[in-house]
Amino acid sequence: MQTPVLPLVQTRQGDLLGLVEDDIHLWRGIPFATPPVGSLRWRSPQPVLPWQGVREAHQFSPSSWQDINYCRELGGGDPGAFSEDCLYLNVWAPAQRTQPLPVMVWLHGGGFAIGAGSLPPYDGKALAKRDAVVVTVNYRLGHLGFFAHPALKGEEDERVCNFALLDQIAALKWVQENIAAFGGDSDNVTLFGESAGARSVMSLMVSPKAKGLFHKAIIQSSYTLSDQTLEHAEAKSQAIARHFDLHNATAEQLRAIPAESLWPLDGELKQGPVPICGDAVLPQPMLDMFFAARQYPMPVMVGSNSDEASVMAVFGVDLAGQIQKLRRERRLGLGLIKLLYPGVKDDVELGRQVCRDMAFTTLGYLVMQAQQRVGQPCWRYWFDYVAQAEHDTYANGTWHGNEVPYVFDTLTLAEPARQYVNQHDCAFSAQVADYWVNFARHASLTCDTLHGPLRWPAAIKGRDRLLRIGLNKHAGFKVENRFMRARLALFRRVMRHHVTLD
Repeated sequence: MQTPVLPLVQTRQGDLLGLVEDDIHLWRGIPFATPPVGSLRWRSPQPVLPWQGVREAHQFSPSSWQDINYCRELGGGDPGAFSEDCLYLNVWAPAQRTQPLPVMVWLHGGGFAIGAGSLPPYDGKALAKRDAVVVTVNYRLGHLGFFAHPALKGEEDERVCNFALLDQIAALKWVQENIAAFGGDSDNVTLFGESAGARSVMSLMVSPKAKGLFHKAIIQSSYTLSDQTLEHAEAKSQAIARHFDLHNATAEQLRAIPAESLWPLDGELKQGPVPICGDAVLPQPMLDMFFAARQYPMPVMVGSNSDEASVMAVFGVDLAGQIQKLRRERRLGLGLIKLLYPGVKDDVELGRQVCRDMAFTTLGYLVMQAQQRVGQPCWRYWFDYVAQAEHDTYANGTWHGNEVPYVFDTLTLAEPARQYVNQHDCAFSAQVADYWVNFARHASLTCDTLHGPLRWPAAIKGRDRLLRIGLNKHAGFKVENRFMRARLALFRRVMRHHVTLD
């Protein structure tokens, strides 16, 4: 048997030697920035220094410091070793290619607190087999990724606090410089992510630092929480310093705090699942920018899952308690809400659906309207498929994050799905992955329909359309008009007036 020739590529920084897996070339652990350690902690990522000779790209890098048990349980698997030296990415590309391929850059979720680009659900092989170049990215998490202590002011030409977003921007710059060497088309880059990754996509769609670095966006289960204000972030950073007995902290003292001491901070010291608005990366609140339709014009896919409320317990949200609070405070008109959810009488079930729609479903409606105002196509979806063996466990529908292995066609790699999925589930997953790659390849102003098992039309101006992916937990696709329109219109008005869940 002939030994395959290992893939050697020349990047701007030096030569990289990858691996071959089933006719797919894979490069792991590619540095896209200088390690953000020592004096570079809480600074903008710096360019990689060129290296001599050939660098092996065979091993995934460490991920940012985080709670390993939390990531194993909710984040998609074992993130491996941890280090502040975590700014690396991974690339999958077809071994045989005759023309530049669409590029898909993935930003993982995890509330900006857990996750890594190397987790099994994000394996890019199946998407690469569909003739795409796939990139997954690590970025700084928790307080390493978001920190606004006043002692750091003046260290750079402009105020920056969203270091995690800057890492993502640095990765996109690396893609623009280097992806052609891997067979990718630097003029056709789709940025996609789920949860905090989707929130990152939206933030970069309005960031002056990210302009022109990507051309399409896929937003999976982003959420309507308001960005953290700079003032609040500064107060939190000062409280963290006091926690370490640094009452008049200098930048040097702050950087001497062990990295592994930051992620366990909890309660009011915990880093929330939103970026900071008010610095040079995110000068204005992201949601306000979308309300004003000031996002960068590009084709967008956006959607959420049928049981997004499954994640609410992680943030301490009492579903029934939210309805009881509305009843006590007479907020939003509880009678009107009950009219919008006919037949739902139990407070827990009503809370599940209301919280889901306020925090997640409405976001897709908001994005659609913003896209229509700038004359760009928007493909909306509602994911409601559950693996056949798990219909009882997921009685309320698709949990937050459970669509990801369908998107990547990695059901047989992801836990716990790999323990129970069957051929029927995998066949459905393949259809979902086809849609995502077709968006990356074809979506444009002149292409307003994606082809797959069912023609998926974009919600262009004047048309409120959505693709249901899975029907009541079963296989199938259906295009619906004015999906949940009355509910979502109400909650959009609520969002506009800054009435949010708490």
